[in-house]
Amino acid sequence: MSLVYAGVCSHAPGITGRADQADPDVRDRFYASFHQMRADIEASGAEAIIVIAAEHFANFFMNNMPSFAIGMADSYPGPIEDSTWLGIDKFTAPGDRGLSERMITEVSQTVDVSYAEEWKFDHGIAVPLHFLTPKFDTTIIPVNINCQGPPLTPLHRAWAFGEALRRAADSVPEKIAIVGTGGISHWPATPDSGKVNEAWDRDFLDRWCRNDKDALLSYNDAEVYKDAGQGGFEIRTFITVAAAAGGATGVVHFCEPIPIFAVSCTVASYDLAAQ
Repeated sequence: MSLVYAGVCSHAPGITGRADQADPDVRDRFYASFHQMRADIEASGAEAIIVIAAEHFANFFMNNMPSFAIGMADSYPGPIEDSTWLGIDKFTAPGDRGLSERMITEVSQTVDVSYAEEWKFDHGIAVPLHFLTPKFDTTIIPVNINCQGPPLTPLHRAWAFGEALRRAADSVPEKIAIVGTGGISHWPATPDSGKVNEAWDRDFLDRWCRNDKDALLSYNDAEVYKDAGQGGFEIRTFITVAAAAGGATGVVHFCEPIPIFAVSCTVASYDLAAQ
């Protein structure tokens, strides 16, 4: 039928795994934004959620690292991490192989994309689903963009991928939501873990909310690495959602550094209805 929702959110494992160590006021306001995101997706009537993540070597590694991959299965287990560490019990999220196949077929008309009939969710998808589909009862279409192993997926190709996903969403009878997860600035698994560049994050989100294609594609990986850490490479998931939103403007519902979560925790969405 159409794309009915487009948004982005953080996916850091500490969001669920170290919840008890965060400032409770800031944490609870962040969680409230997540809960509102869930309510907005439900209100949109979405029958399936495309979740775009930067996968963390749980399924893809340097011997097989596609630029883009889409899941094509009827179910997906998770989380791959230890449940005690992540704070999320083991689950099985429903997929829809037929829907995925139809969307992959359409995306492939303009973007070369891999597909995976087996996919174990890591925190990049499990943490957002913990808030957005707490009963793990909503159809999920997982998507991965290579933000991990150089040569990274070029930003302009992430934009083209977003346009292809929008076209695919608009070509199927089901109502589709799209959620990009990741970043923004962070230095995971390094001595700088917990550091964020809040000014950089807010500048990026300003470009994202304006859906300024030229500004979003003006970044280069060397500068992103210097200013936003290797975690900053995950802006690709946000850029893909910007392209899928088709010129809509966005609003930031929450963006504040939570050091114990090691990221500027973010929830933002586009107003598709105003297009």
